[in-house]
Amino acid sequence: MKPPEHVRTAQAFVRRELIGQEASLDSLASLTDAPLPLYSRFADTGLANWWLPSSYGGLGLGLTDSVRLVSELAYGDAGVAFTLFIPVLTTSMVNWYASDELKERYLKRMVAENGFCATLGSEHAAGSELARITTTVRRSGDTLVLNGQKAFSTDTDFGQFLVVIARVEDDPSGFLAVLVPRDTPGITIDKRWDVIGLRSSATYQVTLSDCRVPAANALRGNGLRLLEVGLNASRILIATTALGIARRVRDLCMDYGKTKQVKGSPLASNPVFAAKLGQMEMQIDVMANQCLAAAREYDEIAARPDAGEEFLRVGTLKSALTTKMFCGQAGWDIASVGSEMFGGFGYTNESVIGKLVRDVRYVSIVEGGDDVLRDLVFSRYVVPVSKRS
Repeated sequence: MKPPEHVRTAQAFVRRELIGQEASLDSLASLTDAPLPLYSRFADTGLANWWLPSSYGGLGLGLTDSVRLVSELAYGDAGVAFTLFIPVLTTSMVNWYASDELKERYLKRMVAENGFCATLGSEHAAGSELARITTTVRRSGDTLVLNGQKAFSTDTDFGQFLVVIARVEDDPSGFLAVLVPRDTPGITIDKRWDVIGLRSSATYQVTLSDCRVPAANALRGNGLRLLEVGLNASRILIATTALGIARRVRDLCMDYGKTKQVKGSPLASNPVFAAKLGQMEMQIDVMANQCLAAAREYDEIAARPDAGEEFLRVGTLKSALTTKMFCGQAGWDIASVGSEMFGGFGYTNESVIGKLVRDVRYVSIVEGGDDVLRDLVFSRYVVPVSKRS
């Protein structure tokens, strides 16, 4: 069956801008120019911020369509895919829980200018225990004042606005999610992280010093709960990048197997090689089905008239957790096996396979490492409700 037009557009962009450009996307030069010029060229395709609602000028594509798009983008470069879709974490919080005035002002502008945005949640000391964050927010008349340091935030420096998760200064058990325009005085980019993979993306450490915004910029609800809701979409799409990488590994192995000679015959005719590729294909099929199933569950809630309230009730979707965990582990397995197939060549920078191994590792680390998510699945979905603390 012919893929939808938006998928074909993404495929054409990948062939034109990403395939064959791996060395430049992975080089130190990619750390000096953020966002890379190719992101403007992606905007020229008409797909920028494809998930934003049509009421704000966006394409209004759901998460199911997003899975198909991100798989194609990650096939070319997972860092590019991550840069382009990670604003869904921020915009989903704004879309469900900001005032109409904030949504009109910031989401419409983001579509009109093909812009970016970012979420500031994680901190060094707190790690995955977000309830221990030390960034604070206090009320001062009609304004909110934010102070603290955030460890890892992608797209921050060139985002139009940020959503900062902060502890209420006079209520240690209270948390807010606050929309902060990027040009607000008091925002300092401390550094851009020199990451091992996804080097075409840009992740920053950020300090907030007496950042003042109108009190109306606070989103409705507990900030940690809103972050849980936002993470559902981004975790499913992070899982999808593992799918795109795995597909690329499989294809590279097939191409290599056709030309590499072993005992006078092409590697592709070797039964051990064939078995490994068969195993890869099985894993890829399950990964694709799992990503789409999780996206459909998300889309079903998003289509409800009370979607924001239902997401708050549900919080973290089990399918988002298990999909990210499974795809991260399966993708790592596929990339590892693929690199072995290339022998010593696979352990050099002469082959793109090494880059793919480094890129796929992030899936099991960001937005909750596997051990963190295992514990979350256990406490939320394994322990009987009557015995939960």
